[in-house]
Amino acid sequence: RVARILPEASRSDRAGSERRNGLARSAGPRREARRAAADGDGLTNLRLTLAYDGTEFRGFQWQPAARSVAGVLECALSRLFSEGVKVTGAGRTDGGVHASGQVVSLATARRFPFERLTLALNSVLPPDCSVRLAAIVESGFSARFSASERTYVYAILNRAQPDALLARYAHHVSAQLDVGAMRAGAAWLIGRHDFRSFCASGAIEPTGSTVRTVRRLTIEPHGELVRVEVSADGFLRHMVRTIVGTLLECGRGRRDPGELEAILAGADRSIAGPTAPAHGLCLAGVRYRDGYDSFAEPPVFGGRSPFRLDARRAFP
Repeated sequence: RVARILPEASRSDRAGSERRNGLARSAGPRREARRAAADGDGLTNLRLTLAYDGTEFRGFQWQPAARSVAGVLECALSRLFSEGVKVTGAGRTDGGVHASGQVVSLATARRFPFERLTLALNSVLPPDCSVRLAAIVESGFSARFSASERTYVYAILNRAQPDALLARYAHHVSAQLDVGAMRAGAAWLIGRHDFRSFCASGAIEPTGSTVRTVRRLTIEPHGELVRVEVSADGFLRHMVRTIVGTLLECGRGRRDPGELEAILAGADRSIAGPTAPAHGLCLAGVRYRDGYDSFAEPPVFGGRSPFRLDARRAFP
């Protein structure tokens, strides 16, 4: 039944992009869609809430020769709407980083039964990317610039032996961690600071600010897992992963928690700790000024899995 609302895929100009992003063609006939609310330019503005397993993506942003979340999503939307579509993401996650509450915005001139958009998109998206919710929003909405807060959750498996079933979603640390020392170090990072020391080298624009406000930074044991949650008004590239890598040094006894004050003041990436691996990180939620909050607990900590499991993903 869903296939009936999917227009035929365009031909050679889109075929290569679809193969790269793992989308299959639909041969279903076109059906006239119902008119939806639109702005003065005849465009309908949409907000999509996504979840994805970042393992096989090179990141969120579109890349011409690599599989990306934006590329997969834009290809699916272009098939449904029979027009080119560009999306804006709330968080430009790196390759290997997951999301349970990513938000994207887009505009389309296409008439479509938007109440069925979530169902239609999930019928053509690959198993490692899914849409939780689709909604029509005001014309000024931007997933990136309308956001007031973003929340990332980092998962650490803290036990002697690794776990094959968590290998994609939690960073394994075999040494026993001192969570109290990690919390003591984290306390220095809460508030408004210059986080230049926690930004990837070469990722700072000459005129860009590296000042951010961290509103929450919590570290909680969950059995053999340790959950690190960081919420801020914005993030620099690798900021969360470098914070986690530095706090892990505190937890292992390799760095005094009080050193975090000097690291902030030093504004030098070389004096902070290593960048923690990407696979432990998940963009869990984005909060907006209109009250919308996309937060969803990552499945590794008991949240409902948004993914459709297949044998290839279960047994890579």
